[in-house]
Amino acid sequence: MSDESSRNGQDEQKQNTENGPERNGPERPDAADGRGGRETRPENGLRRELPAEVPAPAPGAGQTPGERPEEPVTGRQRLAEGLWPPRVTRAQLIVAVLLFGLGFGLAVQVASNSDSDSALRGARQEDLVRILDELDSRTQRLQDEKQGLEKQSQELQSSSDQAAEARKQTAEKERQLGILAGTVAAQGPGITMTIEDTKGTVQADMLLDAIQELRAAGAEAIEVNGVRVVANTYLTDSGDSVSVDGNKINAPYRFKVIGKPQDLEPALNIPGGVVQTLEKEQATVTVERSDKIVVDALRHVKRPDYARSSSQ
Repeated sequence: MSDESSRNGQDEQKQNTENGPERNGPERPDAADGRGGRETRPENGLRRELPAEVPAPAPGAGQTPGERPEEPVTGRQRLAEGLWPPRVTRAQLIVAVLLFGLGFGLAVQVASNSDSDSALRGARQEDLVRILDELDSRTQRLQDEKQGLEKQSQELQSSSDQAAEARKQTAEKERQLGILAGTVAAQGPGITMTIEDTKGTVQADMLLDAIQELRAAGAEAIEVNGVRVVANTYLTDSGDSVSVDGNKINAPYRFKVIGKPQDLEPALNIPGGVVQTLEKEQATVTVERSDKIVVDALRHVKRPDYARSSSQ
């Protein structure tokens, strides 16, 4: 009994082995596997064929023998290539020129201000006080002139005889203009300045600087070696001497100036001023105050050829 059961089991296992491929379904031919045979694939399509991988090029491929490999470009090299050579447009060039001109002008202005202030920086306290006193005196003089003009205006408005008052003021104005024009003699307080030039180093421009400084200090009448100095006076070098309005004068040069002595003398003695400049040229300068200075050198009035008074 047992031998028959064992024989039946072996026959059933053999039948299952023979029918195995038929349970999995029929096979169908597919693409060749490259070796002459054919590859089978299930019909459900879950498996797909992938493309063949492309091998990476070997290092140095595509280069000729003896050629050096190219080095990678760094960020610094890219920046240098972008900045040089410079690509300048016309507008940028114009702006650069304008900025350069502006900077140069500012530098010149700062340098000139530094040069003008250097003399005051090195001045002594006494000199600075004297300069401040001179400025105060000039301010007071302008204030007095303003008050005088206001007084004249009030007198014209309040005078019963305005015509007579106007003639009086006109005559006074004419006398003042005559003093300024050099056609009328003048006297009053002032100073006398004497310049000794034994070396012959004093030139016309130095004397002109002295005249300009005296005018700025409030000089109302100036005479140099008998020649009246007016608004259109000019000075030139004439050999070893100086000419004033064409009149040759020799050293010593003597200035007679009418004005406020407290303003005139400090103006000549400021640091870097007239006196120090002349002393550097080995000249000797003497300034004396006086309560009465007489300026009697006169200028001849030249009648204008074309100009006429508009009131006529």
